[in-house]
Amino acid sequence: MEPVLVLDKLDKAFGGLRVTYDVSFSVMPGEISAIIGPNGAGKTTLFNQITGNLLPDRGRIIFRNQEITGLKPREIVNRGMGRSFQITSIFPEETVLENVRISCLSRRKEVLRPFRNIAQFEEATAQAYFILDSLGLAQQADRKAFELAHGDQKLLDIGIALGLEPKLLLLDEPTAGMSPDERQLTRDLIKRLWEEFQLTLIFIEHDMDIVFGIAQIVRVLQLGRLLAEGTPEEIRNNPEVITAYLGEEVR
Repeated sequence: MEPVLVLDKLDKAFGGLRVTYDVSFSVMPGEISAIIGPNGAGKTTLFNQITGNLLPDRGRIIFRNQEITGLKPREIVNRGMGRSFQITSIFPEETVLENVRISCLSRRKEVLRPFRNIAQFEEATAQAYFILDSLGLAQQADRKAFELAHGDQKLLDIGIALGLEPKLLLLDEPTAGMSPDERQLTRDLIKRLWEEFQLTLIFIEHDMDIVFGIAQIVRVLQLGRLLAEGTPEEIRNNPEVITAYLGEEVR
């Protein structure tokens, strides 16, 4: 089985600060994995390189057997990659339904057409409702997005990404700013979405209960380098990871 994503020696620096350094790993189809590490470790910068928001200074990115290094984010999305953001990227003045429907129509290349295909529009609406139902947001479909609670806005951001029908979904701190109860509900939701939509999924997360609860593979960044990767049990008991990030209480 071929990897769905291959990172080959990615480097990125801002001035004299090297933010990612020689990062290499492969992600297999159907894998759910986590990227962890201290603040400033380079996690979001790595995501930005994978999704085309930042151009690596060195290295290659292979997605579904094709090199995507240097492609624009839109081109990468069209090849089957979706992403949610640490700071939500929603359309606050549009309804919850319209936020996801725009994404579904975009996948069908119907958004900018002056005369939309009614069948495509109806299909996109049905798909949007299905996604909202999967997220537990269907009852809020007619509300403006800015009216949602913070946790629900984070879920809507995931819904927008799902509307693009991704083969690989990247979630940047999906539980940031949530209460402990909301984080646990979101943990269960992420695992269910991974199964239901048959995704390959990579998420950045600081909550170790979530990381060790659902990730099959955990990768640890420290000062821009890949410090370790392995199963949750291997990472939990890795002396370097304990010293650099987890601490003995997590072990």
